[in-house]
Amino acid sequence: MSTTACAVLAAFAFVAGFALARRRPVLPEGRWKGAATFTTLHVAALAAPALRTGLTRESARRAVRHLRALLGTSAVAITSTDAALACDGACPEEVLAHARASLASGRPHVFAGEPNGAVVVPLTVEGTVVGALAAYDRQVSAALVRTVTEVGRWVSGQLELAELDSSRRRAMEAELRALRAQISPHFVYNALTTIASFVRTDPCRARELILDFADFSRYALRRARDFTTLADELTCVDRYLLLERARFGDRLRFSVQVAPEVLPVPVPFLCLQPLVENAIKHGMGGRDGTGEVRIVVRDAGPEAHITVEDDGTGMEPETARRLLDDDPHRGGGGIGLANVDVRMRQIYGEDYGLVVETGVGAGTKVRLRVPKSHHSSL
Repeated sequence: MSTTACAVLAAFAFVAGFALARRRPVLPEGRWKGAATFTTLHVAALAAPALRTGLTRESARRAVRHLRALLGTSAVAITSTDAALACDGACPEEVLAHARASLASGRPHVFAGEPNGAVVVPLTVEGTVVGALAAYDRQVSAALVRTVTEVGRWVSGQLELAELDSSRRRAMEAELRALRAQISPHFVYNALTTIASFVRTDPCRARELILDFADFSRYALRRARDFTTLADELTCVDRYLLLERARFGDRLRFSVQVAPEVLPVPVPFLCLQPLVENAIKHGMGGRDGTGEVRIVVRDAGPEAHITVEDDGTGMEPETARRLLDDDPHRGGGGIGLANVDVRMRQIYGEDYGLVVETGVGAGTKVRLRVPKSHHSSL
């Protein structure tokens, strides 16, 4: 994909540069000879952000004037398969009629007309025609046909990138849905069983726990968003810990230390609760005595650093690596760690995966870093 895209861009820059040069005065001797190419690439860069959002009426409206500047024609129009989306310049009423020939055949078409002729080329995404680009001008030359064709290929490339972006977002949303589905059924069962045990002996405590469980469930199962604030994520963890404390009693100790200045920092939704659940599982599993879970959130300049630590039996480092490598969709013992690790790497890059420090008899510490400046939509 990247090699093809580079080749198309190079061809596009050459041909479109020719089109711009043929419509502008020859540069005086001594002027930079790459100015036409620079102008072409600059205008293309202005059109690209709109096209990277996909083929819609709004994206077409934002991109069409830049495409007309690239082509230097009297008018340019963009259509979908069934509607004229946007036009810049004096476009005729027959735009969609002109486009239908290209939409049907998947090939460029030339139309004679007064005062302007037309060159119409298909726009494709993964081999499927999704729309058309039409350029109108008094002179419909072979050079213009080649130029419009190359611009159409470049636009198609941008639309394919938009589809890749959309696929990546859908994959991330699927990961989030999977993570929600993986909120431990054992936890839900144990929480409800614990609440039931207080119904007769301590009704007031049972009522408080039901409210805590409702708050936790409402947060964990609310309408999907990619990000939340660290403050909201910690509130969810607090409700979770209260329910687990009701289950284990004084056997479970926990502490939370948070630098107040990082509370507004955006973090991936449900990135902490699975780590705390994992810590309780390993900290309390197979032990008759007490266990402790410690959560520390520090301000580290451009980042927030978070650690979740337990004083349990720990594990071999190789076992920890297998937990991180586990398939997040396969329902294994490391589901929480693997899922959060995958999402952190998808969102921030490979350097931002989870770091697990553990050893037999040494407990387990999970560290993650969250950039403060990452763009998010809360």
